[in-house]
Amino acid sequence: MGRKITVFIVAAATLAVVLIAAGCGGSSSGSAYSVGPYGSAAMASASSAPGAAKVGIASSRLGRIVVDSKGRTLYAFARDKNGRSACSGTCATYWPPLLTSGKVRAGHGVKASLLGTTKRGAGKLQVTYNRHPLYTFKLDTKAGQTNGEGLTGFGGRWDPVSAAGKAVQGRSMSSAASYGAAKPL
Repeated sequence: MGRKITVFIVAAATLAVVLIAAGCGGSSSGSAYSVGPYGSAAMASASSAPGAAKVGIASSRLGRIVVDSKGRTLYAFARDKNGRSACSGTCATYWPPLLTSGKVRAGHGVKASLLGTTKRGAGKLQVTYNRHPLYTFKLDTKAGQTNGEGLTGFGGRWDPVSAAGKAVQGRSMSSAASYGAAKPL
């Protein structure tokens, strides 16, 4: 009898969490993402709003790195080749591309000659720096965080980008968290 009650309580608690989470996800007004067809996520209008993206340089524990207008670290993906993004679908949910709808603005310390754009699958423009498409990391929630540094996933390594446009590899491959095979940029 005691085991049946325990199983019932666990099932009820799980159902309550699912219902609460579903209720919280009903509006995209406060979310960075809007939900599309099953299993997909699309950037909400806040990330693709009219206007040009601004890229700057900030000091970090890894040195001077490229950041977005909110001071969030921008990353390069080792699988990207020839200035083209290899990250879409679920990958872009965890590593949102830095999008722009106008000419990219160079902030403090940025070499404007290294800024550019590349077209994504849906025709949106993604910002590049030294031909590296740029991404934020979903778990970097505050300016200055580098939680994605050295991670491997979706078939490649993720590293912040230096002011010179090179990957900053502060963490060795052996100490980096891994959820896929990778090779350095």
